[in-house]
Amino acid sequence: MILQDDFPVQRSGGAETVALDLAVGLKNSGQDVYVLATVRDKKDAGQETFQGLKITRNVSNYHERWRAYFSLYNPRTAGQVKKIIREVQPDVVHAHNLHRHLSYYSLKIAQKYALASGAKRAVFLTVHDVMSFHYGKLDEFIDRDNQSIPEKFNYQISLWRQIKRFKKRYHPLRNIIIRHYLKYANKIFAVSGALKEALKQNGIGNTAVVYNGINTDDWQVDSGQAEEFKKKYYLLDKKIVFFAGRLSRFKGGEEIVDAMGLVAKKMPEAVLLVAARKDDYLEKMTELAKKKRVRIIVTGWLGKNEIKAAYYAANLVATPSLCLDTFNLINLEAMACHKPVVGTCFGGIPEVVQDGVTGYIVNPLNIDDFAAKILNLLIDEKKAWRFGENGFKRAKENFSLEGQIKETLNWYNKYLKH
Repeated sequence: MILQDDFPVQRSGGAETVALDLAVGLKNSGQDVYVLATVRDKKDAGQETFQGLKITRNVSNYHERWRAYFSLYNPRTAGQVKKIIREVQPDVVHAHNLHRHLSYYSLKIAQKYALASGAKRAVFLTVHDVMSFHYGKLDEFIDRDNQSIPEKFNYQISLWRQIKRFKKRYHPLRNIIIRHYLKYANKIFAVSGALKEALKQNGIGNTAVVYNGINTDDWQVDSGQAEEFKKKYYLLDKKIVFFAGRLSRFKGGEEIVDAMGLVAKKMPEAVLLVAARKDDYLEKMTELAKKKRVRIIVTGWLGKNEIKAAYYAANLVATPSLCLDTFNLINLEAMACHKPVVGTCFGGIPEVVQDGVTGYIVNPLNIDDFAAKILNLLIDEKKAWRFGENGFKRAKENFSLEGQIKETLNWYNKYLKH
C-alpha cells in the first residue's frame, strides 16, 4: 500500500510523480498495489482505478496555519487510514509525503496493524524533502557571502531561527513528536545523500539512500516535435536555456535572470525559456528580465508531451536552487532528453549531475561563474552534445526506474524475512 498526501492526477509535483512511477513499476513487477491519498474537494473523493492502480482519495482541507498540528495527527484522515489498512491487509505500507494531510500518525497506525496481525509485515517512509525537521525550504545553511562551492554543510536547524522565521506557525513539540512517529517506520529512505546527512544532523536516523529513477524510454521524441515547439514559441534560431518547476526565490529564479543578463551581452540570441505557472514570483522574474535586457519566454505549465519537446528544443537546462534541493527530477528529465545541466551545488543535485562530465555544478550566487558556464555550453555545441550523451548514459545506468524498483523490493524483502 502506498500512502501519499497528493497523488496524480489531482497534483503532479516531484514527490507525486515519484510515488506514481514507483507504484506503477511495482504493479508491473507483479505486486498488488493499493494507493491511499487525499483531495481538497469532496467531488474528487472516492475510489477509482488509475493506470491500473486501485486508489482511494479522502477529503482533507484546513487552513495552512494549522499545518504544524494536523501534520502530526489529522482527525479527518486517521480513522480512514486505519479502516483501509485493515480492509486491504497490506504486507508493506510505503509512505511518501505525510506532512500535510495523512499525517505522521499514519506510520503508527500501519506499524500497530503489522504487529497485531502476527504476520511478517513492514512499514517504510520515503522522505522527499526536509519537512520532517523543518517547516519549509531549508536555506539557512547557505552563506550568501561565500560564492565558492563548499565541501561540507551545516544543516542543523536553529531553534531561534525557526521561531523567528515561522512565528505563529512554530510548534514547540512538532519535531519531537515527528521523530517519535518516525520510529514506527522499519526503514526511512532519503532520496539523496545530502538529505540523509541533513536528517542525521537533525536527529533522524535509520535511513538509507534510494535515489529516484526514470524510464528514459518514456522521454524520447523525434526532432519534428522539438521544431514544432520552437515554432510555436518563436524560438527558431535562438540559443535556449530551459528553466522549469514551481517558482520561488528558493529555485534561483532571480539568479538565473542575472546570469542570463551577462550571457545576453555576449550572445544576443540567447533566451530564457520558463515552464511554470504564472504567479507573483514569475512577474518579479519578468520585471527583472526587462531591466537586465533578457528575453524571457514563458510557456505556462506544460503537460508531459510538451515538456519533452521543450527539453529537446533547449540547448541546456539550468537548476540553480538556493536551498537544500533534495534531488529535483528536472535534472534526470534533462539527462533522459540528452541535455547538459548547469546545476546548483546545494543539496542532492551534485550527486546526479557530474561536474565537467554531464554538465556543470555552480554556486548560483556566483553570477559571473554561473553565466560563464551557461555561455560555455551555448558556444561549444560539441561539448554540450557530449555532456548530454554522457548524461543520458548516466541516467540510464545509474538512475533507472527499474533500478529504483529493484532496490525498493530488496528492502521490502529484507524486512519481510525478519
